[in-house]
Amino acid sequence: MKTRSLLLLCAACTAVAFAQPPNNANRIGLFEDHGDIGAVLHKGSSEYDAAVNKYTLTGSGENVWATSDAMQFAWRRVAGGDVTMSAEIAFANSGGEHHKKAMLMIRQSLDPDSAYVDAVLHGNGLVSLQMRDAKGAVTHQIEETSTGAKRLSIRKIGSYFVLMLSNSAEELRPAGGAFRLVLQEPFYVGIGVCAHNKDASETATFRNMELSVRTPKLYSTLETMSVPGGDRQVVYVVDSRIEAPNWTHDGKWLLFNGNGRLQKISPDPAAGAKPEMVDTGFANRLNNDHGLSPDGAMLAFSDNSQEDKHSLVYTMPLSGGTPKRITKESPSYWHGWSPDGKTLVYAAVRNNDFDVFSISADGGEEKRLTSTPGTDDGPEFTPDGKYIYFNSERTGHMQIWRMKPDGSEQEQVTNDEYNNWFPHFSPDGKTLVMLSYEPEVTGHPENKDVLLRLMNVNDKKITVLTRLFGGQGTINVPSWSPDGKRIAFVSYQLIP
Repeated sequence: MKTRSLLLLCAACTAVAFAQPPNNANRIGLFEDHGDIGAVLHKGSSEYDAAVNKYTLTGSGENVWATSDAMQFAWRRVAGGDVTMSAEIAFANSGGEHHKKAMLMIRQSLDPDSAYVDAVLHGNGLVSLQMRDAKGAVTHQIEETSTGAKRLSIRKIGSYFVLMLSNSAEELRPAGGAFRLVLQEPFYVGIGVCAHNKDASETATFRNMELSVRTPKLYSTLETMSVPGGDRQVVYVVDSRIEAPNWTHDGKWLLFNGNGRLQKISPDPAAGAKPEMVDTGFANRLNNDHGLSPDGAMLAFSDNSQEDKHSLVYTMPLSGGTPKRITKESPSYWHGWSPDGKTLVYAAVRNNDFDVFSISADGGEEKRLTSTPGTDDGPEFTPDGKYIYFNSERTGHMQIWRMKPDGSEQEQVTNDEYNNWFPHFSPDGKTLVMLSYEPEVTGHPENKDVLLRLMNVNDKKITVLTRLFGGQGTINVPSWSPDGKRIAFVSYQLIP
């Protein structure tokens, strides 16, 4: 099984891990573009000699330090992953400022005040690892104890950056110390030169350049977990993204979404079953919102294959057939059936706002149930049909709320530091499970540290069932087993 993707890049290599392949006249070697960053009096230049794998950069600029940078920079965007960049660096002459700089740099943007980390050779031979940890922040550095290194390397390992160096006859060795910086994807990787004198220009060469991008492989694990015990059992592992499992009412199958198609698999790991496709007719771009009617005969789902690729709600028999369009307007995202099977509830964007709506299971006119600014999402009926629970950010961050089926008596249920999404009720209505993000996370993104938490409906006491790497796709839809003893969910792993 393939567990990693490692790209060692030279001038002739392709760059499938990069955000946008180079496609312009400014491309030089590995880099898709180059230019001056910040205020420079003398225009810089970047050249590449493929015959000897040598880059020559000339740059002006007052400094790369403090809160802003000025330099010549050759760069390309990287979509993510761990990065290693190495080169033999030398200045064209020994004069000029002692702190002129030639750099291997990884930065968030091309703005002069961007966050960045670089491995830098100074004119006097000093080698250091520099970092600006936020846009407009002050730069700091870790100085290497020796001088005169011939080859430098900067390595991004997750959110940590290290400097490696060597003399010409040595293997690369750690310089010591590391900086931590979280970069948003994509980011910029490149080489730069700064004269450290706004009135001058300096030239440096970067020979035998190597650039590698190691992108982690995503694995999805379909699991079930005992409630309240918390013991987890693996059902299925796949090296792609799957999402949003729920049980059929006879307990024989777990339904889940993968690559826009609905699939089913036995929840019993001992069965050794492989997923089977569920026939959803023309609907082949399903998102992660699907579930069964109270009698288990009908399937509701959201699909993006029609209406200019905007999500619509459909129903169809679980046994197969032609999907029936329920919502007239899009985008609409299904989330729940009423216990009597007559009503669907869903989240929808109308007038640029996310709110909760209900509609007859046969279609017709939708009814708006919430109207506050911000996102209202994840509606689900209680098993007795008396309330609809949902999540709302109307009080500042995402919490669980409830209301009557007609939208009246809206009241907040949870009130803690987490961002709580997707309340799902146990069959007996006594407990609900929810997906909880850390306080700093907005929305319900994928690939985050999250918690699955259980709340007692009567006293609102909340306990943690498990902590995992997940988020979007983990537990979007009703996911309790018919006997109320287990829940199904998807966890994710990024393995380098």
